[in-house]
Amino acid sequence: MFDFFFNLPIFVQALIKGLAVIMVIFPIAGACSLAERKVAAWIQDRPGPNRAVVPWIAWIPFLGKFLQRLGVFHVMADGGKMLFKEDSLPGHVNKFYFIAAPILAMIPALTTVTVVPFGAYITGNTVVPLALAPLDIGILSVFAIGSLGVYSLILAGWASNSKYPFLGSVRASAQLISYELSMTLSVIPVFLWVNAPGREATLGFARVVEFQSQPGFWGGAWFGFLMPVSAFIFLVALFAETNRQPFDTVESESDLVGSFHTEYGAFKWGLFFVAEYSHMIVGSAVFILLFFGGWNPLPWVPLSDVAVWLHLVDQPVILGILSIAIFLGKVLGMIFFFMWVRWTVPRFRYDQVMKLGWQKLLPLAVINLLFYAVVIAFLQK
Repeated sequence: MFDFFFNLPIFVQALIKGLAVIMVIFPIAGACSLAERKVAAWIQDRPGPNRAVVPWIAWIPFLGKFLQRLGVFHVMADGGKMLFKEDSLPGHVNKFYFIAAPILAMIPALTTVTVVPFGAYITGNTVVPLALAPLDIGILSVFAIGSLGVYSLILAGWASNSKYPFLGSVRASAQLISYELSMTLSVIPVFLWVNAPGREATLGFARVVEFQSQPGFWGGAWFGFLMPVSAFIFLVALFAETNRQPFDTVESESDLVGSFHTEYGAFKWGLFFVAEYSHMIVGSAVFILLFFGGWNPLPWVPLSDVAVWLHLVDQPVILGILSIAIFLGKVLGMIFFFMWVRWTVPRFRYDQVMKLGWQKLLPLAVINLLFYAVVIAFLQK
C-alpha cells in the first residue's frame, strides 16, 4: 500500500497530501467551534446549543435526540450559512486586498501542519515518524511560515479602510513581535539538549520525541518535566501567538468592535476563524511534540514498549493508527485547555499584554536559556 503511493507521480502525491490536509483541518476546525460552545456552556453551567435538529433525523429513536443535545446541527447550520450567505463587499474597502486577506490567512494555517509529525510506526528497530513533509528544520519551518499569518490580519485591517480594524492590525503586529521572541528562546534549550556532541545536528521534531523515548529515568522524562520554565514560556507565548484569551487584544470586541474582521461576513469571515483554530491545532501539536512526549502514551512508557506489550512490532499499520490516536488525544486535551482558559480568565488590557511580553516573559526566557546552556554544557562535557 505504501509502495503504491510513493510510486505515484510527485504532483499526484502533492495533490493527495493537500486534499488530506484540507479534509482533516476543516472538520476539526468545525468540531472545535462546536466544542467551544459546549465547553463554555459547561463552565457557565448552562445547556449550550441543543435545539436545532433535522426533522427526519429527529424521528430516529435515541440517535436523533442525542445528536440534537450534542449540538451537531448548529455546526451544520453555521457551515451552510458560511457557504451560502450573501458575501457582501463594502464599497469603501480596498477590494483586492480585502479579498486577499482571508485567503492569505489560510495559507500558513494549512502549510505548517504538513511538517508536523502526527504519529509513528516501527520497522525493525527504527521508529519512523509519520508526517506529510518531514523536515530536519521542522521547528524553524513552523516559526517561519506560521508567523506569516499575522500579515493577513494587518492586510485585513488596512484594506477595511476603517479605524477600528486598522488599530486591531497594528496590535496584531506588535503582539506577534513581542511574544515570538520569547517563544523562540524557550525552545532553544530543547534543541541544545537533543543535539548532543557527536550526533548529526537537526531542528526536526522526530529527534525531540526520540530523546523523550529513551530508557532510564532521565531518558524517559518528558521535557515538560525537565524544562518546566521553557514549557511555561512557550505555552504563554502560544496563547498570545494564536490570539486566544486572555491575549485576545487583537480582536477585542469590547473596545475595537470586532477589530480586523469588523467589515467581513459570510465565507470570508469564516476563513479567519478556520485559520485561528488551525493555528491552535498546530500550536498544540508542536507543544505536545516538544514538551509532552509526542506519540508516547506516558512518561517513561515509549511507543516501542507499547508495541512489544501488544505484539504490534510487525503490524506497522495498526501501530501507526494507535500512535495517531495517542497523539490526537493529547492535542484534543490541549485544545480543551485553550477553551477552558478562554472562558475562565478575563482578557488583558493591551498595555498589560505589552508589559508582560517585554518586561516579564522575555527576560525570563533569556535567563532560562542561559541557565540551561550552562547546565547542558556541563552535562555533555
